[in-house]
Amino acid sequence: MVFLELFLQTADKHYMVGHRVPYYVFTDQLVAVSRVPLWEGQRVVVVVVHGVLLWQDVSMRYIAMISRFREQRILCDVDDLVCVDVDVGMKFWDHVDMEILSLLFGTPHLSFYWAAHEEFIYERWPQSQTPIPRHQGNFYYMGSFFGELVVEFPRLTSACHQAMVINWANGIEAVWPNKSHLNRYLLGQRSNNVLSTEDLWDPRLLGWPPVMEKLRSMAVPKNHQDIW
Repeated sequence: MVFLELFLQTADKHYMVGHRVPYYVFTDQLVAVSRVPLWEGQRVVVVVVHGVLLWQDVSMRYIAMISRFREQRILCDVDDLVCVDVDVGMKFWDHVDMEILSLLFGTPHLSFYWAAHEEFIYERWPQSQTPIPRHQGNFYYMGSFFGELVVEFPRLTSACHQAMVINWANGIEAVWPNKSHLNRYLLGQRSNNVLSTEDLWDPRLLGWPPVMEKLRSMAVPKNHQDIW
C-alpha cells in the first residue's frame, strides 16, 4: 500500500496533467486499498482479483486479468493503456506527457542497463513458447512498465496468454514468467517504442549519468525479498 500511495500521489502531480486519466488498481486487498488517500479529481477504479501464493503466479496471470477487464470495461473508457506493477516501486519525479504513448512501448530493465547482450536472461529453452535466439534482441524489457493502444492490446495479451497456456500444458515455466513472454512478443514487433532512461531510472542502483538532463520517473528503495 505504501507503493500504491506514493505512485498515485506523484502521478497526480506529474503524470498526464490536464488529461483525463483513470487508474485501474487490480488487488486482492480491497480493504487496504480503500484506505489509500486520493487527491482531488483523481479517478481510481478498484478491481478485486483472486489472490495467489507465489509471485510467479501473480506475474503470469496479470496479463490475462487485464485482458478480461479490458473486454468488459477499459475499451469504453480510454484510448491508451499503460500497465505498471506498483509493487516494483516507482514514483514520478517530473512531468510525463503524451510523448511516452505510442502504438506499443516497452521499458528496458534497469538491472541490465550496463549488461552485455549475452547476459540478458532471455528464455533459451527451445521447447518453450518464448525462446529468443542468442543473436537476437536489442533490449531486455521489464515486465512491469509497458503500454499500448487499447484497440491493439488484445494482440499482446492473446499472444502472451496463449503461449503461457501451451507452456502450462507441456509442464514448462518460462525462466521469468511475465518478462519472458513480453520480451518474446516485443521482439517480433518492429513498430514498438523503447522508453529512454529519462522515463525510468534508479539513481541508487546506477548513479546519475552526466548525459541525463531530466528524470521523469524513478525506482524507489525496497527489500526485493520481502516483496516476493
